[in-house]
Amino acid sequence: MIHYILQTVIFQLLFLIVYDLFLKRETFFNYNRFYLLISAFLSVILPFIKLNSFKAIIPQKYIVALPEVIIGKAEETTAVTQELTAAELVSSLVFNWHYVLYLGCIIALVVFLIKLIKLLRLANTNPKTKLGSTSLVQLINSNSAFSFFNYIFLGDAIKAEEKEAILAHELEHVKEKHSLDLLFFEVLRILFWFNPLIYIYQNRIANLHEFTADAKAIKYNNKRHYYENLLAQVFDTKAVSFINPFFKQSLIKKRIIMLSKTKSKQINLIKYTLLIPMVIGMLFYTSCSQKIENDIESNNLEQFTYSLKIDEEMPEDIKVIHEKYETFLKENKEYLSWAIINNDKSAITYSIHLKSEERPEGMEETRVNFPDGTGYTSYFNFNYFDFFSSNTEKKEEVVEVEYNDMYKKGISFSVIDESPVFPGCDTATTKEELKKCFTMGINKFVVKHFNTEVAKEVGFEDVVKINTFFIIDKEGKIKDIKSRAPHPTFENEAKRVIEALPQFKPGKVDGKPVNVTFYLPIKFRIAK
Repeated sequence: MIHYILQTVIFQLLFLIVYDLFLKRETFFNYNRFYLLISAFLSVILPFIKLNSFKAIIPQKYIVALPEVIIGKAEETTAVTQELTAAELVSSLVFNWHYVLYLGCIIALVVFLIKLIKLLRLANTNPKTKLGSTSLVQLINSNSAFSFFNYIFLGDAIKAEEKEAILAHELEHVKEKHSLDLLFFEVLRILFWFNPLIYIYQNRIANLHEFTADAKAIKYNNKRHYYENLLAQVFDTKAVSFINPFFKQSLIKKRIIMLSKTKSKQINLIKYTLLIPMVIGMLFYTSCSQKIENDIESNNLEQFTYSLKIDEEMPEDIKVIHEKYETFLKENKEYLSWAIINNDKSAITYSIHLKSEERPEGMEETRVNFPDGTGYTSYFNFNYFDFFSSNTEKKEEVVEVEYNDMYKKGISFSVIDESPVFPGCDTATTKEELKKCFTMGINKFVVKHFNTEVAKEVGFEDVVKINTFFIIDKEGKIKDIKSRAPHPTFENEAKRVIEALPQFKPGKVDGKPVNVTFYLPIKFRIAK
């Protein structure tokens, strides 16, 4: 939020500097009006617009990652409730600055509504006469003159000979729909009440409205007589920011100077092209600042990063980080996790990233779900299991390779035409149905056949998560099972269950059977 506000303020400042230096003194009132409106609008939306460079579309390599199997209906497994540290407790009690922001918006809205109600009350309680589609409201015992949409308010104390010029001026405000401009800036004032540049914007547009109305009204009145009207009044203007007052003492001199100016030369219109490079520069800034913001955010997220050997039991200090890691992901839907497998070090590094952050090539999306219905998205770089080119033109070469090492046996899932089929899923008619049936079949099989009593053999009392990898080969048989768990007993049980899976119909590429590598996480809580 802070970053967005700063960007908005910077953009508005630049737009206003260009306006005051190059455009304000020109008599191109309609162009200036457009500039003020569009620049204010752009300053609010540009921070949301990002320019992304074109990326080469490269087929990614995947392993088939199955949903996590959760055995039993135990409590939440890994994302346990954390005790607040003293620092976290203090932080939770500190007054959030967002509340100040929202409170200011509410107050600004209330002030606006009060002014609007007063204005409508004036229109309803004073005598009115119709002037075409415009309502002329007579203000009793007043010499004020202002307009709001199709209402023109004129004080009955204004001299009769001066009313004609004033009415012509206010009619121009009505015809040009200047009240819409002021209402637009009034909305911005409510949302950005803390930003002084919005008030400057509103002042600039209000002044411009007067110049525009004067320039058109003077065509129907004697210029000298019009000047005298401006100078001879006793000023009693209503202090309302979204009306067009005729008598505004601080503006009289500027209006007279602008009326006396000669019309700007057409060549000066080129100044408005300054808007183009400014907007382009701002777009590049917002695109680059997004990366900087992500980098800053990444530094804050480093507290959740940890590494674990593939065959290592999770140490107690890592468990603390892991619990915070999963809790953060569950509570912050705009983030996801990366699990980077390092083959050389036989380790996996877990980290948290924004969804918008560009991921390394070959990351496969998985979903971690918990019994309470919550969960988070995780990406694995399963290139660890795949040393083949992602070029689909080399499918034939991949199929014919004879494998010796487990980590070279899994074919890239991106080139599979037909995935393996679980027994009994032949009736499925679509790929999605096949995938769902396949997943449910394995899930039910593991839940039914996994012996959780093995925990008693080792006296283990904790949450157990077993990561298993296996291959469904060209004949549909299970082979080369690998597992990692806190104790060898769990690893062996996982291997036993996976080995007991029924024979599948193999996956195919170009109609030929191939080996496909699968990753299956199994999790359960041991009752104490």
